[in-house]
Amino acid sequence: MSRPLIEVRGLWKSFGDQVVLKDIHLTVNKSEVVVIIGPSGSGKSTLLRCLNLLEEPSRGEICIDGQVLTQPGVNKPRVRRDIGMVFQQFNLFPHLTVLENLIRAPIHVRKEDRRMAIQKAEALLEKVGLLDKRDVYPSRLSGGQQQRVAIARALAMEPKIMLFDEPTSALDPELVGEVLVVMQQLAREGMTMVVVTHEMGFAREVADRIVYMEDGRIAEEGPAEQVFQTPRSERLRSFLRRIG
Repeated sequence: MSRPLIEVRGLWKSFGDQVVLKDIHLTVNKSEVVVIIGPSGSGKSTLLRCLNLLEEPSRGEICIDGQVLTQPGVNKPRVRRDIGMVFQQFNLFPHLTVLENLIRAPIHVRKEDRRMAIQKAEALLEKVGLLDKRDVYPSRLSGGQQQRVAIARALAMEPKIMLFDEPTSALDPELVGEVLVVMQQLAREGMTMVVVTHEMGFAREVADRIVYMEDGRIAEEGPAEQVFQTPRSERLRSFLRRIG
């Protein structure tokens, strides 16, 4: 069996005296969709941010495709090229059109030819259903459209892994579905994904594995069907009842 694409071993993260992550061990295989759930403050987003070194781990190891990211001297920008991340907020450049948002990093970071970058960007915009918005500025888009552009922008760097940090939490309820459809499509196409979300319907349908975090630790994990149908702990049962 091939090695996991993501390996987290004994990960700790503290902010001053506050310990946010406590001895996290996690693996994610190629093309696997892992959904992380848990109450607010349980460390979900911090774990995600550690995976691409937006937060420096306090202790432990993170390996991506066999490379130990936590070794001294790691080239962080190079690491981040292979890891796409979509945040709660869309973080689009407001002074650039949708197309220019997508081609900026491939041209300036990957040194792609502009014509090829545009062709790839247009294909990605078609994929997320927004090719007709290529020359529009972000302020003219709905929240759901902006988040779909943010996903396309992350994909433009051809990442090995996509991280999603509650990508629908800032959206009005009627706009959530259009973003989840794009994520479902990525999962079907075999993209390796780690998703922090409160959308339990999405988790049930798309996740290969559920990771339940509580108080900075992984309290329970397993196949999605097993976790939802027969959770082992009362705390997880209670959480699932509350969140519906």
